[in-house]
Amino acid sequence: MTEEPPGAAEVVDSVLGALADPTRRQLLDLLAAQGEATATTLAERLPISRQAVVKHLAVLDAAGLVSGSRVGREVRYAVRPAALDATARWMASLAAEWDRRLANIKRVAEAAERDSSSTRPD
Repeated sequence: MTEEPPGAAEVVDSVLGALADPTRRQLLDLLAAQGEATATTLAERLPISRQAVVKHLAVLDAAGLVSGSRVGREVRYAVRPAALDATARWMASLAAEWDRRLANIKRVAEAAERDSSSTRPD
């Protein structure tokens, strides 16, 4: 695989851990669609309490997927795409490595098949 910058593996681990929960993925989808929202607004769209939304947002924030900014008494959350971009790059690199490995297996299998057919008695 390609060489990653220091800390990249931790970012990917954190993002994948955060995205493992369907509620957190749904929160990200809502934030991506709305651009910015409060925990209260998000809780109105989900079958969970505001306190549960806040806990999920804290996990997403720790993973670098969202950020909260205070506006008066409210905290408004928005998606931060950088951590997702780093994870997508890692996944693309992993996919390319598997494509390379599978292409090698295919070449070896095709060569073995050619060799066996050329050595068969007629």
